[in-house]
Amino acid sequence: MAPRQLPDRLLTALLLAGLTFAAGAQDKPDDIRLPDLGSSANALISPQEAQDYGAMMLQQMRALDMVVNDPLLDDYINDLGFRLVANSAKPKDHFAFFIARDPVINAFSAPGGYIGINSGLITITRSEDELAAVMAHEIGHITQNHLQRAYESAKKDTPLMALVALGAIAAGGVAGGQAAAAALIGGQGVLMQKEINFTRKDEAEADRTGIQTLAKSGFDPNAMAGFFQRMEDVMSADAGGVDVPSLLLDHPVTAQRISDAKARATALIAAQKEQPSGNLLDKSSWSRQTAPIAYVKDPTTLLAPSHQAGQEPSTYLLMRERVRVLSDDAYRMSTYYSSLLARSDGSYDTLENHYGYALALTRSDQGSKAIEQLQPLLGKYPGSLVLRLAMADARLQAGQRAAALDIYAALNTQSPRNKAIGVAYANALTLGGSKAQAAQAADMLRPMLEDTDEPDLFTAYARASERAGDAVRAGEAYAQASYLSGRPFDAMEQLKTLLKRNDLDYYARARIQAHIADLTPLVMELRKRRISTDDNPDGSGQFASPSGTRMGMVRGESEP
Repeated sequence: MAPRQLPDRLLTALLLAGLTFAAGAQDKPDDIRLPDLGSSANALISPQEAQDYGAMMLQQMRALDMVVNDPLLDDYINDLGFRLVANSAKPKDHFAFFIARDPVINAFSAPGGYIGINSGLITITRSEDELAAVMAHEIGHITQNHLQRAYESAKKDTPLMALVALGAIAAGGVAGGQAAAAALIGGQGVLMQKEINFTRKDEAEADRTGIQTLAKSGFDPNAMAGFFQRMEDVMSADAGGVDVPSLLLDHPVTAQRISDAKARATALIAAQKEQPSGNLLDKSSWSRQTAPIAYVKDPTTLLAPSHQAGQEPSTYLLMRERVRVLSDDAYRMSTYYSSLLARSDGSYDTLENHYGYALALTRSDQGSKAIEQLQPLLGKYPGSLVLRLAMADARLQAGQRAAALDIYAALNTQSPRNKAIGVAYANALTLGGSKAQAAQAADMLRPMLEDTDEPDLFTAYARASERAGDAVRAGEAYAQASYLSGRPFDAMEQLKTLLKRNDLDYYARARIQAHIADLTPLVMELRKRRISTDDNPDGSGQFASPSGTRMGMVRGESEP
C-alpha cells in the first residue's frame, strides 16, 4: 500500500506541476519533426518522470473532485481503453484512463499515457464506436509523441516555460487540458496559459493512427469521421446561437480532414473484406503444431461465444447513463429521467433510461422506487451483473440489508476480484454489521489493494479494518487514500501519528516507516517549492522528520 518510490526524478515533474503559467506552441505545419528516439524532450523528462507527473495530475484532480470515482466506470473505461491500446502502435507503453467530471464535450491526454474523457463527451456519444474513436485519437497523440514534439516547439522560444508544455497542454484538448493543469496548482486560481495548438500534421497523424487502432480493435472505422461530422453539424445548424463544442476548438475540423478520415476508413474496410473470415483453426493440424493443453480436445470450441445474443444488455448504454447520473446532482437527475419516461410517445422508454432513473433514485434516498424500476429489467436480463449490482444497492438503501447482502454475496462468488462488487459488498458488511462481518469485508478487499490507485477502495478497506478492530491497518489505509486523493501532507501526518502508537509490532512499524520514507521526498519538495495542494493551500506546509528532527511547521501548530 506504499506510494510509488519518489526519487530525484520527481523534481522535474514537481517543477511542471508548480509553475502557474504556460507558453503557446505556434501552429507550424511545416516544422521539421524530430525522431522518436534520442530527442532532447526524452532527455529532459524520462518516461518514468512523465508517468510520475501524470499520476500527480490525477491525484490533484481527485483532490478537487474533478474525477468521477466509481469502480464500475473505472473498469469499463479502462477495459475499453486497453482494448484499443492492445492494437495501437505502442501496446507495451503505460496508459491509464479516467473520466473527468466536466460537462464540456472534450477529451485530453497528459504525460505518462494518462487520458481523460470528460463526462460531457461520454453522454453525448450515440454508440461505443464513437466513444472508442475519440479515445483512439487521444491514444494516437500519445503513441506519436505529440506531447514531446509540442515541448520541442515551445523550447525554441522559452526554455523554462517550455517545461509547462508537457503538462499544461492536453493532446488536442485545451479545455480539458486547462482543467487538468489548473488542478495541478491545487486551486490557486485559474491557470493563466496561452492556447497551445498541435499542428495540422499532428492532428492528421492522430486521425490516421487512431482509425487504424479503431479498426484493428473491432470498431467501426467510420465512427471518428462520423462523430466529428455530427459535432460540426450541431455547430453549423445555428452559428449565432450554438456554442462551439470545445472538442472542435481543440481538434479543428475541416471538410478535408473529415474527407480524409472517411477515405482511410473506406480503405481499411476494403482491406478487412480481403482477409479470411470464420474459424481458421484446423483441429488435426493444431495438435501437431502446438504444445498440448490439458483438457482441451477441440480448440475450435474455445471460440464459441460465451453469451447468446440478447442475454446481456448493452454495457456501453448502461455506463453512459451511469456517467450522466454520477457526474450530476442526484435529485436533478431523478427529475430528468422521470420527465423523459413520462413522455406519451414512449420514445424514451428504454432500458438504459430506467437504469439511469434507478441509479438517481437510489442516490437520492429513494431505494424503494428504484427497486420498482429495476425489477422489470432484471426480469428480462436476470444474469446482468450491472443490473444485479444496482438492485443490491437499491435494496440496501431501502433498508432491505439481508436481501442486499445475499445479492452481493452471490455476485462476489461469481466475480471474486471485481472491485465494484468488492467495494459495495464490503461497505454493506461494514456499515451496520458485526465485527465479524467487518473482518470478512477487510479480508475480501485486502487482495484488491495490491495493484490499484483508487482511493475509494482503500477507504472501504480502512473502514472495514477499523470496525474489525485493526486500527493500525485502518490508519495505513486511510493515509494511502489521502495520498491517492491528492493530500500528501494529510497522509504524512496520519502516518506519523500511527508511528507513535505503543502497540505496534515489528512488522507494522517497518511498514509505516517505509511508507513515510517513500512519501518524505515528495512532501519536502512540495514544501520547498511552495506548491499548493488541497491539504496545504498556501504551499507552506512543513513537517517533522520520522526521527523527530524539526523540518518546519505543520499546519495548525505554532512555532516552538
